[in-house]
Amino acid sequence: MFAAYFDCPGGPENLYMKEVAKPDPGEGEVLVKVSASALNRADLLQRRGKYPPPKGASEILGLEAAGRVAGLGPGCSSRWKIGDAVMALLSGGGQAQYVTVPEGLLMPIPKDMTFIQAAAIPEAWLTAFQLLHFVGKVQEGERVLIHAGASGVGMAAIQLVRLAKAIPIVTAGTQEKLEATANAGAAAGFNYKSEDFSEKVLEFTQGSGVDIILDCVGASYWEKNLKCLRTDGRWIIYGLLSGGEVHGDLLARLLSKRASIHTSLLRSRDKEYKERLVRAFTEQVLPHFSGEASPRLLPLVDSVYPLHAIAEAHRAMEENKNIGKIVIEIPV
Repeated sequence: MFAAYFDCPGGPENLYMKEVAKPDPGEGEVLVKVSASALNRADLLQRRGKYPPPKGASEILGLEAAGRVAGLGPGCSSRWKIGDAVMALLSGGGQAQYVTVPEGLLMPIPKDMTFIQAAAIPEAWLTAFQLLHFVGKVQEGERVLIHAGASGVGMAAIQLVRLAKAIPIVTAGTQEKLEATANAGAAAGFNYKSEDFSEKVLEFTQGSGVDIILDCVGASYWEKNLKCLRTDGRWIIYGLLSGGEVHGDLLARLLSKRASIHTSLLRSRDKEYKERLVRAFTEQVLPHFSGEASPRLLPLVDSVYPLHAIAEAHRAMEENKNIGKIVIEIPV
């Protein structure tokens, strides 16, 4: 089979489409013939040699995939059958023609949804759902500040905050991105390049601040985050785009607000945790992707690249211009 590959860490130019061995499903695993995958920041970090896959996971890039069941390993239940349209949360291996998945990490593709759209769901939406519900314990009426609001996780989080009857507030770097987040349901949005988002958040919340912050930026935002986090608020860090080294009196500021810092990574979680997450998402969220659902949830696809243009897809994400997900179409 063909897969996205690189022989040594470095830039996008190191990526190419390589012929590799097709995997065989093990105990309790399902073989999926992949139609589409999607790009995540983790793929860029792995390509640079800064985020190796967990022990035992595929070295091939790709943390999500959509396609059809092509085989069943020993010990599988009768839940899935050959030909079923599925999407999968992965620890790696999604950007290839076939991937093996523990059966508990598969979800049915909602009715009338394409493989391209479905590929934009698993990693981003499950990450956002995990941060909001498993980690942040979001409650009705709470205010949630979402950094990188126009990213895949950001656009999912906006809609999931609305679904939880809470209030999403975002930051983004362009007016076009802010307009897209507003269309997705953001109650307010601020340009972090031209505005002090902490001042704007406090103004919007009439001085009370936000209950939860979803932060993939890290070090450079810490002071502004704490400034607009309300007393007893939850600051959830799930990425460090600006690095992790903090200079200043972080702990005193945190203590003064009785605030808590949570950190979360999804890829390194054990199978049982991920299965519990997938099960909760399937029950609580997946029905809202169907046409008759209210409110209706929509995955947002920014662009689609064929697998042989994987380097171009990485360059596009590094330019930070995408609104929503960059999807990789896998050749038949």
